[in-house]
Amino acid sequence: MTRTQWTIHGEHVVDENRHIKLSTVDVELPDGVKFTQYIARMPCCAMTLVLNDHREALLMYRHRFIIDKWVWELPGGYVDHSEDIAEAAAREVEEETGWRPRSMEHLVTYQPAIGTLDQPQAIYLARGADLTDTTPDINEAENIQWVPLNQAVAMIDRSEIVGAATVIGLYRALSLPA
Repeated sequence: MTRTQWTIHGEHVVDENRHIKLSTVDVELPDGVKFTQYIARMPCCAMTLVLNDHREALLMYRHRFIIDKWVWELPGGYVDHSEDIAEAAAREVEEETGWRPRSMEHLVTYQPAIGTLDQPQAIYLARGADLTDTTPDINEAENIQWVPLNQAVAMIDRSEIVGAATVIGLYRALSLPA
């Protein structure tokens, strides 16, 4: 099998800050066709599926203005530059929900939109969590609930859960031993 690669002729940064680098890239396909592609590069995100002993998932209800929709999601956020990814995932759970995970186990890392976006998404599993005296960030969630796993999966079908990390995490949890 012969592998052919695209040729990159240059990249021009359009805008950049600590959360995103937006560029245009001049590309040539193996057949000679040339075009300009927009790409975005973002830091790694770490999310955590927290399951308790009753196989309930810790979910946050929040408004996502980009899609103008209220949705349920796993807690998570950006990994700081030199931060351990599992530690970042656990930190985000506590900051956003007030619960501290008891354990952290890597489930999967994926890229959500590899044709345009470079942003690794790491999902961790926490088996159990302890309520802390941390007050959850009011800007993060309207509501925080433990939702039975089977109900959470049904929420995907009703478009109450639409974020890729939450969908992937919940479907992955179905294959975990009880």
